[in-house]
Amino acid sequence: MDQKNALLKRFFTPPKQSFFLFGPRGTGKSTWMKTLFPNAFYINLLLSTLREKFRAYPDELIKEVAALSKPAIVIIDEVQKVPDLLAVVHTLIEEKQDIQFILTGSSARKLKRGGADLLGGRALIKHLDPFMASELGNLFTLEKALRIGMLPLAWSSEEPEELLSTYASVYIDEEVQAEALVRNIGQFARFLHIMSFSHAQVINMNNIARESSVKRHTADNFISILEDLLLSSKINVFTHRAQRELTQHPKFYFFDAGVFRALRKLGPGDSHQEIDGAALEGLVFQHLQSWIHYTKGRHDLYFWRTKSGLEVDFIIYGESHFWAIEVKNSHVVSPEDVRGLQHFIEDYPEAKPLLLYRGSTRLEYKNILCIPVGQFLKEIKPNQSFS
Repeated sequence: MDQKNALLKRFFTPPKQSFFLFGPRGTGKSTWMKTLFPNAFYINLLLSTLREKFRAYPDELIKEVAALSKPAIVIIDEVQKVPDLLAVVHTLIEEKQDIQFILTGSSARKLKRGGADLLGGRALIKHLDPFMASELGNLFTLEKALRIGMLPLAWSSEEPEELLSTYASVYIDEEVQAEALVRNIGQFARFLHIMSFSHAQVINMNNIARESSVKRHTADNFISILEDLLLSSKINVFTHRAQRELTQHPKFYFFDAGVFRALRKLGPGDSHQEIDGAALEGLVFQHLQSWIHYTKGRHDLYFWRTKSGLEVDFIIYGESHFWAIEVKNSHVVSPEDVRGLQHFIEDYPEAKPLLLYRGSTRLEYKNILCIPVGQFLKEIKPNQSFS
């Protein structure tokens, strides 16, 4: 990252106790931890010499930590590269040596597969996501965000589109292939391409498997790899006190609008409107997910869709918020745009409905607050309400 982006204040606030910090590549985990903890003892497992040393002799960490002046902060970067280190860290935490461990990772898969159980709850699990618009302040523009997403790595690049075009392939080479997560790398690459057509869509895994020419269990494994590599997420339908027959399938999103754009190659038969709409909805998704990650208290993200076709893009349901949010890639608001929200608040009158659209005016339409999506994204901040 360049100096300009490195100095931008992030909303993530580190806890006092040991913690994992998960986030996709390029979100600035290492940069931000070094900024917050310039005097920490730092172990970078992307360096092959350190990686091979600790793979062969994980107990070497005990000797290195013993030599530190206490209290101490130890940052282990990309800890998933050497899962055996977790057992050593676990022991050191239990010995209460006045050390805070910060364990960053761009994948949880090998840690889970190794049975590490993420230190049995002795370390908190935190997330660092791509930029939120309000972190960028006046640097943010909706058009740029829809084009290159919100990865700090992309915003600091002179050629962000070129960087994003290789982003997924680097993941495949360095995380999937190098770590032998799949047997057939070509199948996985084809699956990834198929999933780019499913961004911001309700997915049926039987259909995905058929389109990808793989068995259903292989498709399930592939999508779990995407999730463990923090490249994608699924959200479930909101079923609390359901009064209508609802769909049972989840909705799928890549973690960043720019990464989606790079994966979803534009062909002669493709609609710009359709791709722009998916990118816009995904951009709102990643902001809502970041708001949940950084906000105190428990909140969950859902969508709502009836079998008759009524739909609301996002439902936030938690300790202090119950919002129903619809996203429209249009510059005017029509009766059809608010239909799903109207039916949802019939069933859940305590929910607050909100429509985000591409217009320039904040207005109320049929008792529903409508906000320009760019304005909404610039205003949304952790621990604050949405309007």
